[in-house]
Amino acid sequence: MNYKELKEKHLQDPEVKTEYDALEPEYQFIHDLIVCREELSLSQQGLADLTGIDRADISRIENGNANPSLKTMKRIANGLGKRLEIRIV
Repeated sequence: MNYKELKEKHLQDPEVKTEYDALEPEYQFIHDLIVCREELSLSQQGLADLTGIDRADISRIENGNANPSLKTMKRIANGLGKRLEIRIV
């Protein structure tokens, strides 16, 4: 069984799906951060230099071990030449 099949199987459990959905915004931010940084061929240190955020903090954010503030997320987006968009749906 591959990852996609395993994920689909577990998401059929309502409790798992609820927890997965609750974490989606954090994981989406992490995914977008990494993709944008790699598209720009930026290392974590390169992004740190652009934003003034410590490289270790960027690493913790990308690894899901930090809960960045809105201000920090804006600084990251600006450093990547992007804008941060947050919506309630």
